[in-house]
Amino acid sequence: MSEHLAESATEHAWRSLRPEAIRHVLHLAATPGATAPWPSWAPPAAITAWQSQGIESPWVHQVDAAQAAVSGSHVAIATGTASGKSLAYTMPIVAAVMNDEGSALSDPCALYLAPTKALANDQARAWRDLALPGIREAVVDGDSNADERAWARRHANVVLTNPDMLHYSLLPGHERWSRLLRNLRYIVVDEAHAYRGVFGAHVSLVLRRLRRLAEHHRSSPVVIAASATSGAPERSVARLIGAPVTAITEDSSPTPERTVILWQSPMDDGGSSSTRDAAALTSAAVRQGCQVLTFLRSRRAVEYVASLVREQHAEDASTPPGSDAIAAYRGGFLAEERRALEDGLRSGSIRALATTNALELGIDIAGMDVVVTAGWPGTRSSLWQQFGRAGRGTSAALAAFVAREDPLDTYLVQHPEALTAQPFEETIFDPGNPNVLAPHLLAAAHELPITNDEHVFPENSGEVLDELGARGLLRLRPTGWYWTSRERPHDVTDLRGAGDTVRIVEEDTGRLLGTVDSASAHRHVHPGAVYVHQGVSHTVQSLDVHDAVAIARTEEVEYTTFARDISDIRIISTAQEWPSFDATMHIGDVAVMSRTVAYEVRALDGTLLAVHDLDLPERTLHTQAVWWTLADRAVAESGIANLPGAVHAAEHAAIGLLPLFASCDRWDIGGVSTIRHPDTGSATIFIYDGLPGGAGFAHRGAQDAGPWLDATASVVETCDCSAGCPSCVQSPKCGNGNDPLDKTGAITVLRLLHKALS
Repeated sequence: MSEHLAESATEHAWRSLRPEAIRHVLHLAATPGATAPWPSWAPPAAITAWQSQGIESPWVHQVDAAQAAVSGSHVAIATGTASGKSLAYTMPIVAAVMNDEGSALSDPCALYLAPTKALANDQARAWRDLALPGIREAVVDGDSNADERAWARRHANVVLTNPDMLHYSLLPGHERWSRLLRNLRYIVVDEAHAYRGVFGAHVSLVLRRLRRLAEHHRSSPVVIAASATSGAPERSVARLIGAPVTAITEDSSPTPERTVILWQSPMDDGGSSSTRDAAALTSAAVRQGCQVLTFLRSRRAVEYVASLVREQHAEDASTPPGSDAIAAYRGGFLAEERRALEDGLRSGSIRALATTNALELGIDIAGMDVVVTAGWPGTRSSLWQQFGRAGRGTSAALAAFVAREDPLDTYLVQHPEALTAQPFEETIFDPGNPNVLAPHLLAAAHELPITNDEHVFPENSGEVLDELGARGLLRLRPTGWYWTSRERPHDVTDLRGAGDTVRIVEEDTGRLLGTVDSASAHRHVHPGAVYVHQGVSHTVQSLDVHDAVAIARTEEVEYTTFARDISDIRIISTAQEWPSFDATMHIGDVAVMSRTVAYEVRALDGTLLAVHDLDLPERTLHTQAVWWTLADRAVAESGIANLPGAVHAAEHAAIGLLPLFASCDRWDIGGVSTIRHPDTGSATIFIYDGLPGGAGFAHRGAQDAGPWLDATASVVETCDCSAGCPSCVQSPKCGNGNDPLDKTGAITVLRLLHKALS
């Protein structure tokens, strides 16, 4: 960090709003850029085109990544926001196509994959703007008609799509796409950090199937994965594609001076919320003449903040006339709506944009004056990617992190070194999860029989294949494993879910609004739940578990809902344990029996309005967990007066801090605590993955158990409350209504566990 920068007018205005809310101010020095000559293999016409767009010379990391790809290595380029990753993967593609243009023996092709249709369409526009001879780009997604897809199959040499389209259409129809697959030189995996958890495991297996079919069609494409700065990209991208990669992580692009404000209003502030604070900071920055980008956790919060800021500027002469000066963005926008927002931001007519993180995968915007992030976005990488949107030329940039009443947010504003001195998180997913692997093996066998000498799939594939054979879903013949049905196995797999899905149907029209995986349906589409689809809110009228359908009614409401679960847990097997005299840590497989018993109704500012009971059936989840058992002697000597409250509070706090060490959300994980578990015979705290088969989050926590437990104890110890609050030991998803909880006892338990692992 640098010396204190001159305080800007906006920073001064923020200090005037609520000085006691500013917990820390970080000052980050500017860094110069380092350029390199254009590669000798780059076509002169392409260099001229890039220079006409203002790219006089490439950054060193762009050339390093492109050279590695041209040399035949799979590449993971993990650098900051606006560091030019697209040029790094565009150079090799352009060289392959243009240098072989006109050859009768070669038709080099590239396949670009983005996690969203919006991003693929944006990249297609970038290719069109480049206007290079020989480049024939085509978007193939759910919006493409039959003629557009047919043209892409016959003519396109840069095909832009998403993993869902690859799984449902291109791979099962690979014979029709043989021209593309036969000539495939490069596969670009953009925003690779977005592929985590079960979604990441699905996409990993889709990519492995793609590489398998390319080999079948006699090509050996190089994969170029572009990611935000992340931990160990050489491991995570290698796991994603199933092959070793060369990692490019040294960012040689320049960055401006940046001031980061860590903001959290005092808990006794009379109902303050991070959402209202974000609106206040946004308004103050707009009044100072700044362009502001404000990130919120939900679509509803986005609309709420945009509305508040509009109200505050309705009679402000410094704000441009018209409501378009304050805009909102969330997933589901049409391409023309995204273009209008981009144009408005670039022209300056839009002074503030409130958005969910959908913008990270939808609009290519940098050069804002100010960024406000309300609530932890999930990873350090995501936070700094959002902050990186601020910075106009050499001008200093200003950003704010507005903490919610949440243990992790509280810890971060109290320990700023966790944002600046800690390594970025590694993207966590498990392609060997049998619940995810099995349907992809079925799809792969449908595409092409699976032979015993294939190495593209995870190591446990043989066991899963044997099980699928025993169930009659595959048949083993001398030439490999064959799909036995006339039906397509692809259609029953939801890449963005965790198995079977529940359909969400609009009551009046019968229109399918979307789907949710069955494992989380009780929490997200229970009767009374608020479900938002493309900015329109609905209330769920009924959930039919047997028919896997939820009926939702279009209804504008000024509240949101949160489900409460109660759980029990049984140990299936223990994979590893770390014994000590006072406590023992274990990892292994568990079965979680849970039931959604109620839901909370909260105002948009977080105020609890009501709690309604639910009558839903129990469900069982087979997953992975980390758990700690406490020795009776250690509990007795520690003097804990309220053991049920102590272990319960420690469990809540540990769940709240795990996302700091594993790239997950607290809603991806769950916990159970008891003073005498039947499988262990002692006081036990379980933290488990909330996804069938597990996603690797609990195991990652076990790997970093010492720092995890230390950080958890620290946030509980330093919280200003007397008996426990949402910033330390209370949980928004607790089925017991956060009772019993013992803050003091939780500190004792956490310190005991940490000491036992030291």
